[in-house]
Amino acid sequence: MVMLRGFLVLVVFFLLGEALRLFAGLPVSGGVLGMIMVTFTLMLRGKVSDELAEASRGLISVLVLLITPGVVGVFFIVDQFSGYWTTVVVALVVGTLLSVFTTLLLMKKAADLSKEGGDHD
Repeated sequence: MVMLRGFLVLVVFFLLGEALRLFAGLPVSGGVLGMIMVTFTLMLRGKVSDELAEASRGLISVLVLLITPGVVGVFFIVDQFSGYWTTVVVALVVGTLLSVFTTLLLMKKAADLSKEGGDHD
């Protein structure tokens, strides 16, 4: 039941993201908008519920399956990229580097916080 509640929370944020995308006419995926909203909500709350954490653990183990359809879809529109390959490659490289750098900073901050918390016990 715990995991079911967590999935319900994720689905609600996904639907809110889709609604925002439709009503605002944004060219961004509803899933991305929903994840941004859940991130800000968790930042405001300052903690993650057990239900959401449990559901997230289940999804992280199959993350590749969630990403693969979007990546595969690019191959069906590859002819539309003619003349833009330099831009696409630069965007992929810069995006990957920014993602890795951001992850590094967040992991460093999380490690520092866990060290600080461990000293006070």
